[in-house]
Amino acid sequence: MEQRVSLITLGVRDMDRTARFYEDLGWQRVESPDGVIAFDLIGQTLGLYPLEALAEEIGVPIDELGRGAITLAHNVRQKEDVDALISAAETAGAIIFKKPCDVFWGGYHGYFADPEGHIWEVAHNPFSPLSTDGEFRWNGYQTETKS
Repeated sequence: MEQRVSLITLGVRDMDRTARFYEDLGWQRVESPDGVIAFDLIGQTLGLYPLEALAEEIGVPIDELGRGAITLAHNVRQKEDVDALISAAETAGAIIFKKPCDVFWGGYHGYFADPEGHIWEVAHNPFSPLSTDGEFRWNGYQTETKS
């Protein structure tokens, strides 16, 4: 298995409300089959799928899907970008769990939940700079130098 996540699927109860939330954050939908709302990301896709349909597809009752503790992280280039994105999420209807703050390890982050309760971390990690096109690696991308 290659070390990558290709598609993140969020099971949601209110497809329209959740899609509007992400659109209010500036994301754009891509063409997808009926019953699925998709947003292409850098190297991945986020899909919204009806919770009932997800349970049926997996073959379990909806109450057996559980409440796994998971956060989705969006890293940004600069500390100030965390404040701006948390503010935009709040304006779009997010519940703010943790206002942006400095972190003991040297970064800066905050947490919010989308309308369906999916938890996002917005973080600036000075030790993991993003690539020029926004890709993330745990140990960061080195600043490109020209010869």
